[in-house]
Amino acid sequence: MAIFNILKYPEKSLSQPSAKVDVIDDKIKELIKDMGETMFSDAGVGLAAPQIGINKRVMIYDSHAMDPEYDEEPREITALINPEIIASHGSFISEDEGCLSVVDYRANVKRYEKVRVKALSIDGKELEFDAEGVLAIIMQHEIDHLDGILFIDRISSLKRAMYKKKRKKELQKELEKEQ
Repeated sequence: MAIFNILKYPEKSLSQPSAKVDVIDDKIKELIKDMGETMFSDAGVGLAAPQIGINKRVMIYDSHAMDPEYDEEPREITALINPEIIASHGSFISEDEGCLSVVDYRANVKRYEKVRVKALSIDGKELEFDAEGVLAIIMQHEIDHLDGILFIDRISSLKRAMYKKKRKKELQKELEKEQ
């Protein structure tokens, strides 16, 4: 198992759409295990392969993230391969949404209340399910990553510009420290 570095905005590859997975082989299964280790090491509830520099339509999420009684043990992931949202209903505001690839920033994001997702399981079985609440947010957020969209792309242009300016200053300070 390996823990990968999570790419951070403004990494350009985060805005690239991911390639469809044609074959679910041992390499993809190992990727999924490594993604789980990476996600849990950084206290995430979802992770998409592009966030670790792998341009494949693979995402995982914490299978217990929707359970209010969940105390982080046992840790279990669900993997979805080539997921897509095939239907959506309603809208609401996902409050205080954050992302492992968007450093030190949280925002309210308009999301669908319910989504219907179609994907393949790690065993190659076709899945189709409805998601609402936290699971709907996770599905939309991670599938956005697979499409090259960050949650900050879904907030107002003013808030996005403010975040980009702040992040640019942080990166400049980091560069200055290294020199």
